[in-house]
Amino acid sequence: MWQQLAPLLANRTFTDLTHAFHPGQPHFAAFPDEQREALFDMDKGDGFTAHRYSIVGQWGTHVDPPSHFIRDGRTLDQLPVQDMVLPLVVLDIASRASVDTDATPTLTDIDAWEERNGKIPAGSFVALRTGWSHRWPNAQEMANRDSEGISHTPGWSREVLEFLVEERNVAAIGHEQTDTDPGLATSRQDFSLETYILAKDKWQIELLANLDGLPESGAAVIATWAKPLGGSGFPARVFAIH
Repeated sequence: MWQQLAPLLANRTFTDLTHAFHPGQPHFAAFPDEQREALFDMDKGDGFTAHRYSIVGQWGTHVDPPSHFIRDGRTLDQLPVQDMVLPLVVLDIASRASVDTDATPTLTDIDAWEERNGKIPAGSFVALRTGWSHRWPNAQEMANRDSEGISHTPGWSREVLEFLVEERNVAAIGHEQTDTDPGLATSRQDFSLETYILAKDKWQIELLANLDGLPESGAAVIATWAKPLGGSGFPARVFAIH
């Protein structure tokens, strides 16, 4: 197997799509901050270093399985490892989001992508490139709230998610923002798009990094995470090979 795989990986570019998590980083306001403690520390004379991490599952670049929003939905340990290696589709609205921070993708964006690259493959991972990850780890810039406390961040649109799920049968989605839904929706506690995608038994990666420079088609994405029994979310390590 390795003899067949190694030539395919030779001279490829590996791009890490994951933020390194740490205390004080941007996070959902209802969640507590990370607490980290060195139980053993070589700098203090111990024979090894070991940290205890106290984090909510949805921390930093993380995976949301269906059970995050859906009762009896699949949990992290029920997502098979073969689904962690997928064709990558990058849907780019970054230029639009740079002038309109409430931007969302449209079916016109999908049509244009397919005109350039062909039909979106079934079972693919579709990443929404908005440029928002450049604001990390500044929590105020990530939330981008106006004087009335309304958040202005890009997000997905219902029409695009329905098309990707119903017409193209994608396996998963990902995005650079904190939420699936745009800030105008989450500011009024509307998480209907996240509910939709997870109710369709899909999973998603939030807070992706380094989407710039990736080809919009032809790459592979590898998304991995820990395997807590019954887990409803966990930090993920995600990378692209292109």
